[in-house]
Amino acid sequence: MPDTSEQQYVIDALSARESWRMFRIISEFVDAIDTMGRIPRGVSIFGSARVAPGSPEYLLAETMGRGLVEAGLSVITGGGGGVMEAGNKGATEAGGHSVGLNIELPFEQRPNPYANVRLSFRYFFVRKVVFVKYSVAYVVMPGGFGTLDELAEALTLIQTKRIRPFPVVLMGSEYWSGLVDWIKNTQMAANMISPEDLDYFRVMDDPAEVVRFIKQVVIL
Repeated sequence: MPDTSEQQYVIDALSARESWRMFRIISEFVDAIDTMGRIPRGVSIFGSARVAPGSPEYLLAETMGRGLVEAGLSVITGGGGGVMEAGNKGATEAGGHSVGLNIELPFEQRPNPYANVRLSFRYFFVRKVVFVKYSVAYVVMPGGFGTLDELAEALTLIQTKRIRPFPVVLMGSEYWSGLVDWIKNTQMAANMISPEDLDYFRVMDDPAEVVRFIKQVVIL
């Protein structure tokens, strides 16, 4: 027969480990609230970590970060390379708050050197809460699953009225046109979303136009 005392010891040990994990989660929230509470009007820039320096997407994100700071806004990214690095670089070189919310991953994600405010997260869900709580707008540039995840999270929270609507901009009409067509021609046609749900985001190509739009909604 199995040793029930040994089984109970294992169960108790696992339970204790789960309890202690809660303190790690709480500490991440506390650190983030203490730090981000001092960051004025942050705009989150999302996009792929795989974008190479000097590429059109990288230069566009860099221009975007610089333009937002020059407009009196702060820049928040995921703290990694590619689009995130470019957004932080533009913001830092413009003399603004350049926040990197880095996530601990076994590959790809490494903190970039251009964030002048840095936080590190172990838990994706804590990081996502921080993005939503401290952003006045999202600029979503070409990216992969992680980028889509942040986009869908924001649109869902706005749609379900869990947060107040804020500007969500899909940057790059060529890249996002397929997704937008699918949303219109498949999701909306099947009555999975309402026509007014399309108002929760805009597709734009010009960084200056994006800055003007965000300023109009957020600042004025």
